[in-house]
Amino acid sequence: MRIAIDATPLTVESGGITRYTAELASALAAEFPEDEYWLVSDQEWKDGPAAQNLHRGGRPGSWVARRWWLAGLPLELARRHVDVFHGTDFAVPYLPLRPSVLTLHDLSPWAEGQRRTGAAERVRRRTPYLLRRATMIITPTEAIRREAARYFELPLARMAAVPLAAGWQFRPCPEAETAAALARLGITIPYLLCIGTKERRKNLPRLIETWREVRKRQPQLGLVLAGRACAEESQVLNLSTEPGLSILGFLPDQDIATLMSGAALFVYPSLYEGFGLPVLEAMQTGTPVVISRDAALLEVAGDAAAAVDAESSAAMARAIVELMENPARRLELRERGLRRAAQFSWRQTAATTREIYVEALRRF
Repeated sequence: MRIAIDATPLTVESGGITRYTAELASALAAEFPEDEYWLVSDQEWKDGPAAQNLHRGGRPGSWVARRWWLAGLPLELARRHVDVFHGTDFAVPYLPLRPSVLTLHDLSPWAEGQRRTGAAERVRRRTPYLLRRATMIITPTEAIRREAARYFELPLARMAAVPLAAGWQFRPCPEAETAAALARLGITIPYLLCIGTKERRKNLPRLIETWREVRKRQPQLGLVLAGRACAEESQVLNLSTEPGLSILGFLPDQDIATLMSGAALFVYPSLYEGFGLPVLEAMQTGTPVVISRDAALLEVAGDAAAAVDAESSAAMARAIVELMENPARRLELRERGLRRAAQFSWRQTAATTREIYVEALRRF
């Protein structure tokens, strides 16, 4: 088969959809060398997966975004004799001239009270139309598959849940390696860690309230918030000088993995997720995880995380204090997390995704 994959997520420096696109394309090319894969976009990107059967396409800078999706992309697919197009970022061509697969990561653009950027507003407006045009739809969890089917009135038969996986970088780090990295980043142990964004659903202000409450019982416990968006949020919340609170900007995966490996707990209090990849990444580093009771997070974590009411700072604080005072329970969560993370792989994600490409060809 000849598959084109939307490379637009690779034009930004980081994010879950960026990681999904890069890891999936790399795994597909490795697992199915008989296929030809094209990464296509109307924008430039520097880094990305590389393989003999993985090529770059598109004409960066030659199309405005709307015309790219209306005309530029269909022309590119015809020129490459593409069998199936995979839209990894909520979009497929407006005109269904070829089979297409659309990945719907979550329904956050349609959530009430969600802060919407211009890009999120465009997704909110166009995606319902494109979902009807796509041959097949991928979601990262069964929870999102069923939520999307209800919300958009889509047939479940056209939808498949395909889980993600943690990358190879996420592993238990040796103590010396962790200590050196933490010293370089200016982080002292013990600490809670959260990887997040400034979206309201990520629940960062409540996590900070929770941490302040926890410090009454665990005064030595710090809080590390990582990610460029966390740094931006710190300016809004004016918290950058609060003792014990470390707010880091964008970090490479290896530093994130080391931070996870060194954390006493990884806390992910998000009120709504499509998958929650950082949860799986933290588990794969051997760090005990605390999550909200969001349906997708519960599906991904299984019984390998402590689930709490993340709309209550008091409830989160009680759960964290109990874990900090119970080393045996933390060890149990660590072992369960490692076993749970081992059940996911990009190899399996690629294999299931390719089956969906075949189904899209059959249905078109």
